[in-house]
Amino acid sequence: MNFSLSRDLVLIGGGHAHVTVLKRFGLEPLDGVRVTLVSRVTETPYSGMLPGLIAGHYTKDESHIDLQPLARFARARAVFDEALGLDLANRLVRVREQPPIAYDVLSIDIGSTPNLAVTGAAEHTTPVKPIDRFLDRWSTLTTRLCESETISRIAVVGGGVGGVELLLAVQHSMHTRLAKRGRSDRYLEYHLFTDADLLPMHNRSVRRRFERILADRHVHVHQGSAVVDVAAGMLHTADGRAHPIDETLWTTQAAAAPWLAQSGLAVDGDGFVKVSTTLQSTSHADVFAAGDIAAMVHHPRPKSGVFAVRQGPPLARNLRHALLGEPLEPYHPQRQFLSLISTGDRYAVASRGPIACEGTWVWRWKDWIDRRFMRAYKALPEVR
Repeated sequence: MNFSLSRDLVLIGGGHAHVTVLKRFGLEPLDGVRVTLVSRVTETPYSGMLPGLIAGHYTKDESHIDLQPLARFARARAVFDEALGLDLANRLVRVREQPPIAYDVLSIDIGSTPNLAVTGAAEHTTPVKPIDRFLDRWSTLTTRLCESETISRIAVVGGGVGGVELLLAVQHSMHTRLAKRGRSDRYLEYHLFTDADLLPMHNRSVRRRFERILADRHVHVHQGSAVVDVAAGMLHTADGRAHPIDETLWTTQAAAAPWLAQSGLAVDGDGFVKVSTTLQSTSHADVFAAGDIAAMVHHPRPKSGVFAVRQGPPLARNLRHALLGEPLEPYHPQRQFLSLISTGDRYAVASRGPIACEGTWVWRWKDWIDRRFMRAYKALPEVR
């Protein structure tokens, strides 16, 4: 194959896997390859630090990666615009504000959003993703709660790790904010709704520990209570009950951007891009996907930042192989993975397979891992 002519690698999204791709291409540039990053935002949040950001342990700068210097390091063109669709036949990415962008090899790492299919959820709840939009609404929400003189009932819908961490982070943040004003948080009431058991992907010991922690924090946990309708100030659950709620944060099962299926890519039943062990689309050999937006057909895994981070290096290698016309390498994700689940304060629970442990030392361990990850993308070598 003749590589005297340039080839275009386009990365849609600045997710956890793509920041690794950008750094790897910066460290080892590929002659004749033009890299373009298409991202709706200029700063990408690190999901592992979001609860700590909400709780007040991290600043925005500490928990976000600035994509502009990273793109410069990778010698990539940065297009800060929203992708709206693909022309797979002509290898074009359609964006909102600019002409279509041509590619030879394409990779998608745009994350996911909470599923707002429940009646009223889109109108009456605050979805946690996209995170940048949530943070804007969170700032407004905290101001409103701090100024309220009446009881405010706050609900988080979703009993996975994301929902539990978010609720405890919100509770810790509000306690701290009100204490600084010389006020008590006794007028705030917290509810957690989940359609199944609490933390269903984790072992029994982890679930029991969080049942204890949530009870100690006076959180009302509604297990097996699927929310089926949302109205202003009210959540309705499948058991026929109505729950008065003033603020609802939505962290339920992830949903995919509709334009992926509309473009003609092979997707699973939830609209996520179906990929093989090489992270290559099962329908289009020139398209790759990673992170939450990808569905590994041979190795299904939960939507988790852990897997998105782990997919970065194999994705970078296979994009390089694809551009060079070389054989791709299979990626086999680990069956068990470590989760360090924060509890709002500087305390956390560790979960891996049947193992569980907790303590302030677990939080310090998590903090060290998260800060180490962020340093890798903030302290970049000089571009030569």
